Order: sequence, then structure tokens, then C-alpha cells
Amino acid sequence: MRTIIRIDQELCNGCGACETGCPEGALKIIDGKARLVGESLCDGLGACIGHCPQGAIQTIQTEAEDYDEYAVMAKVVPQGESVILAHLAHLEHFGQDVYIKQALDYLEKHALPVPEGYSASKPVLEPKKISFSKPCSPDVRPMKAIGTSGTIRDKAASSTVFPEKPSAPSALSHWPVQLHLINPRTSSFNNADVVIAADCTAFALGSFHTDILKDAPLAIACPKLDSGREIYLSKLASIISQAKSVRVVVMEVPCCSGLLRLVREARTISGRSIPIHSLVIGIDGGFVARNSD
Repeated sequence: MRTIIRIDQELCNGCGACETGCPEGALKIIDGKARLVGESLCDGLGACIGHCPQGAIQTIQTEAEDYDEYAVMAKVVPQGESVILAHLAHLEHFGQDVYIKQALDYLEKHALPVPEGYSASKPVLEPKKISFSKPCSPDVRPMKAIGTSGTIRDKAASSTVFPEKPSAPSALSHWPVQLHLINPRTSSFNNADVVIAADCTAFALGSFHTDILKDAPLAIACPKLDSGREIYLSKLASIISQAKSVRVVVMEVPCCSGLLRLVREARTISGRSIPIHSLVIGIDGGFVARNSD
């Protein structure tokens, strides 16, 4: 299953508000209408939805095979030369050389003109295949063990690169914390003020443990990169069904707002009306915005 956006061309008035709301640059205004010109980079989180004053954009769930540039080109070509060129430029901007070659191959095989500046014969590097059959490569040593006190057992290996022990205690109350790995029925979430945090927040906010995590169970997720949206919805609904409240912590980047939407949708699924408090963290580590509903 894959989530992706769909644009109602009849409702779209070409205002361009959605274009600025698409962090991947997958949307372009062409011939007076919003077009999805970079399907391979559309994460389906719908950051553009909140920018559309006409309600012309929605996300849909559909069964889909692995990304297929030839299938994408079959949709792009009927939209005209300007959309084809925008699609190629989009792929080029994100360094998708293999997809560019496939797109140009499609044009040549269908006897369609190749836009100026592009050539299907231009050599490109195929993506390197990496095997994960072994836990680590022979030339990669596992990290030295760390004791329960937080001090590194092998002092020679630690040298002066890392401090001898942590400068502040952890407020983490349970393990694991990644949403895919968490058992949503664990007692940690029972009648608790649960924190649902985007992965990057703990790195951006220096006081994450002190200000956010104290006395609260945690689940982390990335709305942009993680797969399994339906699994997340099910787990979040299960957590909300027993929690007292939820605190959602996200970054100020547009794609991160998808986590808050997931939590709100999960609350609806759970049938409960517990409060959801949200905090937006700036990339500079400050507090940008707060909200409760």
C-alpha cells in the first residue's frame, strides 16, 4: 500500500499555494493548474493539503508496485511537453539519473521528441546494490560494550573523544521507543501523558529529556521516511485508547506536520476525545509554536 496525493483538476484554480507547501518539489503550476510532476518523490503526507484554499488536494491509499518510471511517464506524457520537461527537471534537481534515463528511453521507444539538453544515450551510474545479509562488513568492528553506569569499559578505545560518563541522566522510562517496535498495549502507556516525537526533535532540542520526556512514555517516528502508515495508525489508536493525553513534538519543516495529522486521525479511530498538545521545534533548537485541541 502506498499513500500519494490526488489533485482534482476541476477544483484547482492554479493559485500556487500548494507548490510552496510541497517540500519535495513534486508539485508545479503548469498551464494554470497544479500538477504532480515528481511522483517518485511524493511522500503522500499531504503537506500541501493545508495550503490549498480550494480543497482540491487529498491523499489516497492505493495498492502499488515498486516505483516504475515508465508507468509515471505514461501519465506525464499526455499532459503535454511542458509537463514532460518539468518532470525531467524535477528528477535532475534531485539527482535521479537512473530515472531520467528511463524517462528518456520511454520517449525514444514511443517515437516522442526528447527535450533539448537531454539525451537517452548519456551514460549514468546505476545504483550500487548493497547486501545486508551479514550484520556488519569484515572491515567494520562492532562498538565496544558500554556498562550500565554509562561509562565505556574500554578506556583506551574511548580516549578523549567521548566523555568518561554522561553529563546528564536519561529520562527514558522504557525500551524500545521506535513506534514500529513498540508494543502499544504495554502498561507504560496506561493513563499516561504520552509523548509522540518526530525522530529529529531530540537532536534539535538540547533539553529534550528535561523539558519533554520527564515522567512520560515515549514513541518516536518519522512521518517522511518511515513506511507502514496503516500500522502506525493502528498502534497510535491503541496507545490513545489507554492514555490520559498525548504530547506531539515535531520539527518546523513542512513534512514533519504529518505526524500530528496521524495522531489526530488515530484519536478519531480510537473513539476517545483525550487532549492532544503539540509543540513545534525550530531547526535552531527553540520553541516555534504550541497548540492544544
